[in-house]
Amino acid sequence: MLSRVASNLYWLSRYLERSDGILRILKINYASSQDALHEFSWRPLIQIYHSPDEEIINKIEFNSRDVLQYMITGRDNPNSIINIITLARENARSVQDHLTKDLWQCLNEYYHLVKDKRLIATLKMGDPVSVLDELIKQVMLYYGIAEVTMERGEGRSFMNIGKYLERSIQSTDILDIKFNTANSDPDLLTGTSYLRYLLLSLGAYDLYLKTYRQGFDPENVLELVVLNNDFPRSVMYSVNNIHRYFERLKHNKDIIESKELSFMIGRLQSTIKYSTIASITNRGLHPYLSQVKKDLFGIGNALDLNYFAYA
Repeated sequence: MLSRVASNLYWLSRYLERSDGILRILKINYASSQDALHEFSWRPLIQIYHSPDEEIINKIEFNSRDVLQYMITGRDNPNSIINIITLARENARSVQDHLTKDLWQCLNEYYHLVKDKRLIATLKMGDPVSVLDELIKQVMLYYGIAEVTMERGEGRSFMNIGKYLERSIQSTDILDIKFNTANSDPDLLTGTSYLRYLLLSLGAYDLYLKTYRQGFDPENVLELVVLNNDFPRSVMYSVNNIHRYFERLKHNKDIIESKELSFMIGRLQSTIKYSTIASITNRGLHPYLSQVKKDLFGIGNALDLNYFAYA
């Protein structure tokens, strides 16, 4: 497979996964802002996906609709949904021969939906949750079509590596930001609302209730989101799948094996696998998550160097 094709498929998948994560956390944060007894700050969320000038943060930090518009339709925000999906569509257009017709049509519909004036008007004056739900459903439709129509070859492996790398970075970022915020206000972790909204933003709420019977506990939340092998958005599950699809690439005779990249993925997988909540706590959550993020970015850079350098 040409490096240009592999790179476009990989980034297409990363952009779609990023848009899904942004939409879900926007929806839960909006619900949280409506329930807040005091002024609700969107600063932590903006910092996860973009670090604009303080002037921009100060201007929109406490205005939910302004934040939603900035994060969904803001042309000046590189990580707005409209900009991300535009990039995803450009990547898909250049490798259209490697995608199924149904998948291309679904992505094209997503692109036009984000630009729909009706949707933008609803975001400004109507019920923004209905807009977020509509966009999230479009992403789910994309994932379903990709699952049932795409050939299980090299292209699909690069797409899945991109998806799970992006997902693991997002889960790590969200945990890091949310628990750092709680450090300045420890009372947040003693109540149920903060942890409940954190779990909802990661799609982990239902699984948490089925797994842990003793109520909301910060250590249990960390265990689920970082170490759980079965939760689809956990860091462990995502890294396991990065390893799985990279192994598939290694066994393809047309793919040059990178021992360094294989070592980096295996090392990170082992680090998380043999971590415990006690060892993470002793080391410090922020240093631990920072190292995981550093390793994930290292894997992304190594992929770029070994497979996409000539794209």
